[in-house]
Amino acid sequence: MSEFPGGRAQGSTLLVDASVYIFRYYFALPPNWVSSAGYSTEAVYGFTNFLLDLLALRPARIACAFDESLGSCFRNEIYPDYKCSRALPDEALAFQLVACREMAEALGIASFASERYEADDILATLTWLSREHRPVIISRDKDLGQLLDRGAVSLWDFAADRHMDAAALTARFGVAPGQIADFLALVGDPGDDIPGVPGVGPKTAAQLLAHYDSVDALLDNPSGVADLPVRGAKGLALKLAEYAGQIAMARRLAALEEGVPLASSARDLCWRGADTELAQALADEFGIGGLKAKIGRILAASPGELTENRETV
Repeated sequence: MSEFPGGRAQGSTLLVDASVYIFRYYFALPPNWVSSAGYSTEAVYGFTNFLLDLLALRPARIACAFDESLGSCFRNEIYPDYKCSRALPDEALAFQLVACREMAEALGIASFASERYEADDILATLTWLSREHRPVIISRDKDLGQLLDRGAVSLWDFAADRHMDAAALTARFGVAPGQIADFLALVGDPGDDIPGVPGVGPKTAAQLLAHYDSVDALLDNPSGVADLPVRGAKGLALKLAEYAGQIAMARRLAALEEGVPLASSARDLCWRGADTELAQALADEFGIGGLKAKIGRILAASPGELTENRETV
C-alpha cells in the first residue's frame, strides 16, 4: 500500500464516493453471486469487500455518500441536459444500489443520500464538517479535487492505491484545487454533459487560469485575453465573450455545494463498531455468504481499538 497521508491510516477520517465503486464492481465482476430475491449481486459483493478493507484500517470516522439525484438534482434546474446521457438504473441495478447501502449501514458506516444533491455535494459538506480532522476522500473523480482546497488532505483512488494531494493535482491538471470548477467550466465535462468552450482544451484553460484566478475574473475582462501570451489569443478573446453565458452556467454546474442539509456533525461519522449478526445475515440474503468469515474477522475490533478511535474525535 502506498504511503498514507500523515503516515497513519488508523484513526483517520475516510469519506467514500460510494457510487464510483459500486459501478466499478458492477461492470468489472462476473455475475457469480445471486440474492435470495433472484437478483445478481456482483456489485454488492465487490462493494462489501471494499468496505471491509477500509474498516480493516480502523478509521476513527468513515462515511459513504450515495447518488440518488439522477434527473432530480438542482443542477437539472440550471441546465436540463445535465447528465442527460446517463440512463436511470434498471430494476436489477437499483436492487444492488439499495443493497449496498443496507450493507454499509449494517457495517456501522454513516451513509448519506439526497434526491436534490449529488454524492459530490454530500462529500463536500462532510469535508466541511470534518475539516479539522483532515479527511481523505476515497474516489477517482477529478471533480472532487476541489475539496483539496476545503480541508481534505488527499484523493485516494483505492483500486489503484494512489493518493493525490494538492500538489499532485496541480501537476496533473495545471490548476490549483480551488480552480477545478473554473477549469471544467472552460473545457467542459463530457461525463456530466457539461458543455465546454469550443477549441479550449486543458492546456489553454490552464494557461488562462494562470493569468486569471477564476472564470469570474476572466469574464469581467475577456478582451484582456487578447494581450496574453496564449496561442490564438485574439480569437480566443472573442470566443470567450461569445460563450460568457455558457461559461458562467458551467461554473455553477461544476462547483460543489457544501451546504447540504444533513443534520450531522463530525461526531456522527465516528465508527463505533457494527452489527455483525445483521451484516452476516445480509451476506446470506444477498448471496455473498463467502464474505461472512471476513465480516466476523474485520469487525472483531478489540475494545482498545474502538476506545482509541473514540478518543481521537
